[in-house]
Amino acid sequence: MSNSTRDSTALVTGANKGIGKEIARQLAAAGMTVYVGSRDAGRGERAAEEIGGDARLLVLDVTDAGSVAEAARQVDHLDVLINNAGIMADSRPAPEADIDSFRRTYETNVFGVLTVTNAFLPALRRSARPRIVNVSSGTGSLTWSADPDRAFAVHAGSGAAYRSSKTALNALTLFYAQTLAEEGFKVNALAPGLRRTDLNDRAAASEGDPAEAAAGAVRLATLPEDGPTGGFFSGDGSGVPW
Repeated sequence: MSNSTRDSTALVTGANKGIGKEIARQLAAAGMTVYVGSRDAGRGERAAEEIGGDARLLVLDVTDAGSVAEAARQVDHLDVLINNAGIMADSRPAPEADIDSFRRTYETNVFGVLTVTNAFLPALRRSARPRIVNVSSGTGSLTWSADPDRAFAVHAGSGAAYRSSKTALNALTLFYAQTLAEEGFKVNALAPGLRRTDLNDRAAASEGDPAEAAAGAVRLATLPEDGPTGGFFSGDGSGVPW
């Protein structure tokens, strides 16, 4: 990373645990001022203390417009926004899915990203190198979902709420990238892969290291001027099909 990271400021949503916390840790270790976005002030404060460096709690509930607006009022300048907060409220296929679970999933994974990104755009526009990273999922790839050689394609559309929300998030990523390109923004989506988190039982039992996924997010957050925008990438930097 360049020395410019030491003068940069980042916000990571859902940063009190899992991949988000590891992203915040790596950014802070690189010398950034990092806002640790957390719905719960106590958990967020503990996470910021554990992360160290110049990590700061920012109370932020991505599903609450008032909370997002108040958080945005506290941040005047921002170089990096990482939309990491996400939930999996229902693992059933669409014909069996609970509609309220679908709505809750989209509130966090799609509408929350829209709300947070728009609220922090004024701060990002004050940056000479604004970067936005949306933490998506390979299961949101329609190409991969239709591929019988992919493990999750065999499950016949399970996790429809979560997976479709990530497909929608990918679309938003592309649209933001296209709209903001002339202003110098780099906007990309990350498929972190299955990692050891509390997203669901499979993730909790996974041996995947959250730090590896976090490194992919940090790479996209610190792209050079000739770096890509409007892309969907895996943790190792390879492209993922829409």
